[in-house]
Amino acid sequence: MASSLKRKWLGLIFISLAVSLIIVDSTIVNVAIPSIVDDLKASSTQVQWIQESYTLVFAAFLLVFGVLADRFGRRRLLLLGVSIFAIASILAALSQSGNLLIGSRILQGIGGAMVLPATLSIINATFRGKERAVAFAVWGSTIGGMSALGPLLGGWLTTAYSWRWAFGINVPLGIIIVVGTVIVVDESRDTASSRRIDGAGAFLTVLASVTLVFGLIEGRNYGWWLVHNSLTAGAWTWPLKLSPVPVAFAISVLSASLFILWGRARAHRGASTMLDFSLFSIPSFRNGNIAAMIVSLGEFGIILSLPIWLQNVLGFSALQTGLLLLPLAVGSFAASGFAGAFGNKVAAVTIVRVGIGLEIAGVAMLGFLISSTTPWTLLVPALFIYGIGVGLATAQLTGVVLKDVPQPKSGQASGTQSTARQIGSALGIAILGTVLFTTATVQLGNSLKEANVPAATREKIVTEVVESSGAAIRGLQNDPATQSSAEAARTAFSNGTKYSAFFAAGFLTLGLVATLSLNGDSSRTNPSRGVDSDDVRDTAHQS
Repeated sequence: MASSLKRKWLGLIFISLAVSLIIVDSTIVNVAIPSIVDDLKASSTQVQWIQESYTLVFAAFLLVFGVLADRFGRRRLLLLGVSIFAIASILAALSQSGNLLIGSRILQGIGGAMVLPATLSIINATFRGKERAVAFAVWGSTIGGMSALGPLLGGWLTTAYSWRWAFGINVPLGIIIVVGTVIVVDESRDTASSRRIDGAGAFLTVLASVTLVFGLIEGRNYGWWLVHNSLTAGAWTWPLKLSPVPVAFAISVLSASLFILWGRARAHRGASTMLDFSLFSIPSFRNGNIAAMIVSLGEFGIILSLPIWLQNVLGFSALQTGLLLLPLAVGSFAASGFAGAFGNKVAAVTIVRVGIGLEIAGVAMLGFLISSTTPWTLLVPALFIYGIGVGLATAQLTGVVLKDVPQPKSGQASGTQSTARQIGSALGIAILGTVLFTTATVQLGNSLKEANVPAATREKIVTEVVESSGAAIRGLQNDPATQSSAEAARTAFSNGTKYSAFFAAGFLTLGLVATLSLNGDSSRTNPSRGVDSDDVRDTAHQS
């Protein structure tokens, strides 16, 4: 018994390391982006795709792999995902162009999409009652802490070695995780189900996600309604005057609608579906997913803007940027531990609401503080408050979403809630990235026009600054003839980052409102039975 208990908690360590691997990669790259732009000459659109391709593929395949984990084995899918992720990291580290790096990030997203729902399913299937609250707290602490420690690690590797090591570090970590998981993590699966995978449903979810994010990112490039720049692929050119962006949005809406209709029709026939629509009859699952998606939209979008602003406007190095973001890590990790310790004494949804409220306060403070001359000391308290909010909200919101889900459906449920979060993250990066670059484009163009800069020169400066994500500001500053343009560019990028922060605070506020529909007693014991409701379900399942 003692040996089994020890093995279970050792397994949680390696499960948390696996989560660390995929979470840290989504933040470690943020700090490395300016160096990647310099080395690979990546455009601002490629910068968004370097971030977005990983998150988008991650979100698109979570449902698929959540089902596959239940069907074919959660540990098996975890091991496969970590292996694919490590191989993709090698390819990313060796990339010689922006497009090759984007392709490697897509492969990383596939591996990551295997890992996350598998870890949640293993925790949901392994731990019960109060142990589950502690396990989710550890899992959430890992996400909160590694999300913020990623920039520090990335900054150190980029400054001391190369941005390529921001990907290379994943390989030894992946080997450790694979070996540890094989030794101490038991296999589990849903033995009651043998139905076929819903391939059409999987295709529709991927199509809906890809076209939605494509439209959000590429709108400023190809035009939001009429064609601004032509979409080309080899010798083929987009043939319509109507931009491909509204077409992409229409396809996304149509695909999502067909997915729902198709899924309901298959469920009515008793066939398998990518999404178990019966899960949405559980109030905590339905309302928690809505809240999680909106909160993630506000949480992770701002992480794209801050490192670009800190390095290309304020002139920090990658390592200095990572150090400046460290208060976020400290606040997040400490708050996650607090949430775990009090998760059985205070309603989980109360902790979630307090956390989101602190996130709003921290991000709004950043919005008011950001300028081209902001001293770093003013940023530390705002980042710390924001970190505390992330730590309080992350793990507890996950627990709220999954608490009433039957164990045999844990893989599909965890895949669904992870998908909701990742779709929110993808939308956040797309929307807030578009806010950043669009604001910088418009404001820099207006400033140069007011300074009577000739139209041709003005267009060249705006294109160079925006397409380099602000990296060109340094060159403008070094040339006496363009120093005034450099100051205008710093102001424009600062305002873009400021507005991104305010948008993030707005989305977080909507997320806070969404939590009002959650049950305030979600973490309490069932008083009529006198036992934890998880244990009731477990007993029924075992019998």
